[in-house]
Amino acid sequence: MRGRVINILSMLVVAVMTAEGAVAPRYERLLLPREQARVDVEAESARMLAAVETDDSPVSIYDMPYSINASYPNFKRLGGNTAVLMVGGVATLAILSVLPEDATAWNKKETRTVPMFQRYFDHVMHGPVIDHDNAIFNYVLHPYAGAAYYMSARSQGFNVWQSWLYSFLVSTVFWEFGVEAFMEYPSIQDLIITPMGGLVLGEAFYLAKRYIVQHDYELLGTKWLGYPVAFLLDPVNECLGYFRGNNAHGWSSRHHPESPVNFTPQITPLRGGGVGYGFSLNLTF
Repeated sequence: MRGRVINILSMLVVAVMTAEGAVAPRYERLLLPREQARVDVEAESARMLAAVETDDSPVSIYDMPYSINASYPNFKRLGGNTAVLMVGGVATLAILSVLPEDATAWNKKETRTVPMFQRYFDHVMHGPVIDHDNAIFNYVLHPYAGAAYYMSARSQGFNVWQSWLYSFLVSTVFWEFGVEAFMEYPSIQDLIITPMGGLVLGEAFYLAKRYIVQHDYELLGTKWLGYPVAFLLDPVNECLGYFRGNNAHGWSSRHHPESPVNFTPQITPLRGGGVGYGFSLNLTF
C-alpha cells in the first residue's frame, strides 16, 4: 500500500513481570532517602484519595496507604465520638461507684461525708499519687481504654501523633483530673499507663483492623468472627457506625485489583513518512 508501511517488527510484546509481596517492591521504600519515601507516600495517598472520594461517600483512612504521619481528619465524626466517650465515662463512674470498696480502692466513707466539689478540689490540688488499685484495672483495663480513645481518633483519619494526643487528653483531662477526681486522687500509674498503653496497643489495634477492613470484615474466612473482633478493636466507631454509617465497609467495592493483562495498541511514525502499527502486552504476575 503506497505511503503506508506495515512494519512487522513493531509488533512488540512486552512482558512485565511483577511479584506482589517480593522483597524489592515491598521494601524498596526502606532503601530510599527519607524525603523521597515521604513524597512517594504522599503521591500514592493523593492518587487513592482522588479514586475513592465522592460527595456521598466519605473517605476512610483505611482506603489510604499505611502511614504514621498522613492525616485525613474528620472532625465532625470525632466530635460525635467524643460526646459518646463523655457519656460513657460518666456511666462508668456510676457503675464503679456501686462496686465494693476493695474493687476500686475508693474511700466510700469519704464519698458519704465530704461534699462532692470539696472532694474534687482536694483530690486535684493534692494529687497525683501512687494508687493501690486492683492490677486488672491498672494494667489491663486502663491500657485498653487508652487504645479505645486512640482508635476513636485514628479511625477518623487522624495520624499517630494526633491520635495519641487525643488519647492523652481524654485519659488525663477528662478522666483522671475530671470525673474520677470526684472519687479519688489522680493516679500516677494511670497518667502514664493509659496514654502510653493507648499509643502502643492502639496502633496495633489499628493495623489489625486494617487487615479486617481490607478483607471486608472477614477474619479466618468468616464475618461472624470479623465483626466482633473489629468491635473489640474499635468499639466507639464500630458502635456509632450502625447509626451514622461506617465508611470502612465495602473496601473491595472501592478497590478493584488491576487486570493481569493490559493490551495497548501503538502507532509509531517511521522515517520517510510511514507509520508502524504495533501493540504492547503487559502481564502482571
